[in-house]
Amino acid sequence: MAHELYTRTNQKIFYAGLALESWRKAEQAQSLNSLALIQAEREAALFHLYGALLGLCHEIAGYYRLADSTAPRAESFLTQAVLEVAPSQELGELVELAQTPDSWLSQLLKAYTELFQPPQASRKAKLDPATPLITAVSLDEESEPLAHQALEAWRQQLKALAQRFRETLSEW
Repeated sequence: MAHELYTRTNQKIFYAGLALESWRKAEQAQSLNSLALIQAEREAALFHLYGALLGLCHEIAGYYRLADSTAPRAESFLTQAVLEVAPSQELGELVELAQTPDSWLSQLLKAYTELFQPPQASRKAKLDPATPLITAVSLDEESEPLAHQALEAWRQQLKALAQRFRETLSEW
């Protein structure tokens, strides 16, 4: 039973919950390194949410016996081409969510991808020739970081989706 596909999804959802709880504690602690702890827990929660999504894709692919049911990236499953080869209601819903720019799943995928991008300074047009060519950049001044509530909402959405899909995937 420990090797069932759903166990990995459940683990990742649980781990994301632990990271979110540690994040909340770091926000309340007001310690010297609380900003670093918050960022670490934000990234851990995002990592585990992506892993839960991948686990859910593996569950669906395993149930429908897709050719590449062990692909290492969730994006491999969330394409129109995969849906055309193996049409299913569950995969169709995931593909639609992934392709809708303002959906929670699309935002999760975008945020996960951004974890692997180097920090970039904002681009500004140089107006005055007397302005120095080199300016100091603070890594603390990011664009709006993901809020705790957003990741918790994504976790709840993913958890509800997994439970709903499992009801339709179970054989009686």
